[in-house]
Amino acid sequence: MKDKNKKDNEYSEEPTLNLAYSNEDDRAYGLAGMAISLAALNAFDRIAEVNLDGDDGLMVEFSNEYYFSGNPSISPKSTWDNLVQNFHITASMVISNVMSRSLVRMHRDVPMELLGAIHEEILKEGRDTCGLEDDEIDALFNRTLSYSRRIFANPRLHPAIEEFAGIISRRRSLSGNEIRDELRLLQII
Repeated sequence: MKDKNKKDNEYSEEPTLNLAYSNEDDRAYGLAGMAISLAALNAFDRIAEVNLDGDDGLMVEFSNEYYFSGNPSISPKSTWDNLVQNFHITASMVISNVMSRSLVRMHRDVPMELLGAIHEEILKEGRDTCGLEDDEIDALFNRTLSYSRRIFANPRLHPAIEEFAGIISRRRSLSGNEIRDELRLLQII
């Protein structure tokens, strides 16, 4: 006899988006989203390589330009501006990752709970790394979220984003310059 509380097919539920990747395809779309965010910020110089098979699950290798250098000949303001720019790049990559995976791959909006969890982490990082106030972080988060949503919710861009995720799956790794070249060929930038 069938239990009335159970669904007809327990396995028919669609997967939900979370921060953990569900499979390699999900990873490729996330990496594609992160790479597209670099294009939006003209930050290709901050990335040495993206790699679908990165060690310990780390898919992005940042260049020396990204990392803080404690050089005393650099003004404190320039150092702080660099930290804030890198924070913006990182926040944009995280948001674009989930936008690409959800809006392009899964064809649905990002769950509000997930955006809330990302917002909380971005708040902590902005406070700890840059000493930013919550209202400054909120403004950056909202601006980044809005811009990312415009890119990834645009159905005309979906075929190019899907093709780019396929390129990442086939090639496995791309340098910052190779990302820029591929995105130009696909007319995403």
